[in-house]
Amino acid sequence: MPTTPLPDFSNSVKLKYVKLGYQYVVNHFVTFILIPIMARILLEVIRLGPDEVIGFWKSLNFDLVQILCFSFLIVFIATVYFTSKPRPVYLVDYALYKPPVSCRAPFATFMEHMKLSNPNDQKSVDFQMRILERSGLGDETSLPPASHYIPPNPTMEAARGEAQQVIFSAIDSLLERTGIKPKDIDNLVVNCSMFSPTPSLSAMVVNKYKMRSNIRSFNLSGMGCSAGLLSIDLARDLLQAHPNSFALVISTEILTPNWYGGNQRSMLLPNCLFRMGAAAILLSNRRKDRRRAKYRLMHLVRTHKGDNDKAYRCVYEEEDAQGHSGISLSKDLMAIAGEALKSNITTIGPLILPASEQLLFLFTLIGRKIFNPKWKPYIPDFKMAVEHFCIHAGGRAVIDELEKNLQLSAEHVEASRMTLHRFGNTSSSSLWYELNYIESKGRMRKGDRVWQIAFGSGFKCNSAIWKCNRTLKTPVDGPWADCIYKYPVHIPDVVKL
Repeated sequence: MPTTPLPDFSNSVKLKYVKLGYQYVVNHFVTFILIPIMARILLEVIRLGPDEVIGFWKSLNFDLVQILCFSFLIVFIATVYFTSKPRPVYLVDYALYKPPVSCRAPFATFMEHMKLSNPNDQKSVDFQMRILERSGLGDETSLPPASHYIPPNPTMEAARGEAQQVIFSAIDSLLERTGIKPKDIDNLVVNCSMFSPTPSLSAMVVNKYKMRSNIRSFNLSGMGCSAGLLSIDLARDLLQAHPNSFALVISTEILTPNWYGGNQRSMLLPNCLFRMGAAAILLSNRRKDRRRAKYRLMHLVRTHKGDNDKAYRCVYEEEDAQGHSGISLSKDLMAIAGEALKSNITTIGPLILPASEQLLFLFTLIGRKIFNPKWKPYIPDFKMAVEHFCIHAGGRAVIDELEKNLQLSAEHVEASRMTLHRFGNTSSSSLWYELNYIESKGRMRKGDRVWQIAFGSGFKCNSAIWKCNRTLKTPVDGPWADCIYKYPVHIPDVVKL
């Protein structure tokens, strides 16, 4: 007698709706508890009537001393709460540097310059070509003027010229958009990892714009691509200590003095990936700026794992059985990056994740500890807590790993991939080019949350959560204004040069 096959339970029941129901119940658990209690109290008041309620209130017999003590307690608690509460930090606006057409470095031009600059080292030229083919960069990225010479001319004078070009352009645009004067700025933070001249870049900015003599200025260097959020953290601390003030943050990387002309593979990588870029960000703790500010800073988390040597030597060349060469990320780098990301997520998760996701993570953790260590760990759904993701556009492999580990969709990492394609790795400023991409696509709405994830040498992983204050109009200027209509574009795994 033939047996009737059992129905496929996973297909007959919409499990995703079960999870949605679980999430709704857990995330609104307090509401579900309070509603029947409040309804019961309201019904009891209606049943008693106004006369009995007034009589009950009079029977309590509060004397003047009790009322005064109770009032003093309320005032004391409110005072402690408001004085200990951190001041809000608002992102009023930001501006980005857009390189001129004369600085463009198409693949063909770049490779021709490499061949002419290194005529006796064909292996290094071939290595850089294979890097570019798999990099995810496009033909619109830009290099500083000194890098267009044959051979490149990485002098101190040229480096200062690049710094003035990218930094002053971004600041001029920001001052024009916000309408503030340089003398209104109370705090200045400039971060640039690989170029730290004397006088410093922050001194250069103060002198150029004739800022106040008592401005609190800081120059951060040597902290890699994650230094942008470190600067935001420092600016936040300054704004907590000094009420009613502005903070100007400049994030950039000066490429001119760091051009490498040797043949060490790991040192050649920055030549291929790093490109021109800079961001100027205006922060404020003034409550009157709340209405015009674009975002409010909600959380900022910093983590540091591993050591510099392993993180820096991140690329090697390998051959398969047929003798074909390929480019790979070292296992050391991915292990260090994974540890840094894990530590960062563990810290920021409880701050932003809804209760339903935190409970699932906790139950899985307990189950692995008590019942079966081989249980697959639960990856929280960060898409429930954050609408937009800005992952540092340091390279295609970094974006791929985070897309997989955080279970993100192609749209969530679109801003990162397109920024890498259009502008290359602009170091600490890449997060702001990605944020501007989202705005230029008209996707930013009031209440949306943005998670910026920065990776840098060390190995550092820093996170910032911003909340949009108002629905933003599509910007009519900025680096994406003349090309946003072309994006997103398809980026092949390998572009044959």
